[in-house]
Amino acid sequence: MRVACLYDVHANLPALEAVLADVREARAERIVVGGDVLPGPMPRECLDLLYSLDIPTDFIIGNGDRETAAAARGPVGGIIPEFFREAMKWNAAHMQPRDLEAIDSWPLTRQLSIDGIGEVLFCHATTRNDTEVFLKTTADGKLQPIFDTLAVQLVVCGHTHMQFDRVVGRTRIINAGSVGMPFQDAGAYWALLGPGVKLRRTAYDLEDAAARVRATAYPQAAPCAAGILAPPSEQATLEQFKNAELK
Repeated sequence: MRVACLYDVHANLPALEAVLADVREARAERIVVGGDVLPGPMPRECLDLLYSLDIPTDFIIGNGDRETAAAARGPVGGIIPEFFREAMKWNAAHMQPRDLEAIDSWPLTRQLSIDGIGEVLFCHATTRNDTEVFLKTTADGKLQPIFDTLAVQLVVCGHTHMQFDRVVGRTRIINAGSVGMPFQDAGAYWALLGPGVKLRRTAYDLEDAAARVRATAYPQAAPCAAGILAPPSEQATLEQFKNAELK
């Protein structure tokens, strides 16, 4: 079984369309959507596209999905930064009852057996919650108590929008990267599993994607388009995330 891992789409429809074309070319037999389909500039379009896939698709929850669903049910506040609250309200306004029901059903983790790899556990951030931050530079000693007890051969995560491939104790951990909002070179990042592990990057028309984003009514359309064209560098993001990584 060949499994495509699509994480952190953040409602970037052009990036999702491009990755799905590559997924089909790679003849993936299953897709795992690893959280944070939302929020972003084209939430309705991305959800509808993922719902319509004729490839079996599993979803797991991301903090962005969870917070968008919460915003659809009540006032936006709490941990959502002030500058992003209008964007979150805008995403929430695009949610339909079936979206909320679907998001409520998405689990924190999913486990599959994949030929050539073994048992693979998928999570958004860590297996404990959908918000913890760890990086390719996080010390093994902080991660072994979380991941080495799982008795799986591979863990696939996302959340930090930067691909990596590392071994912690007995467990291999990959970050699939971000389809729609990478914190590394421009493009759309994902992973393909079976029989080996391949970290993939799909090139797509960035200028056209940015123009499509700017044409939406998304309150954060301008910075989102700018981020598609020139994402923050991996090194700058690693420095920024240092204080947020798990202790």
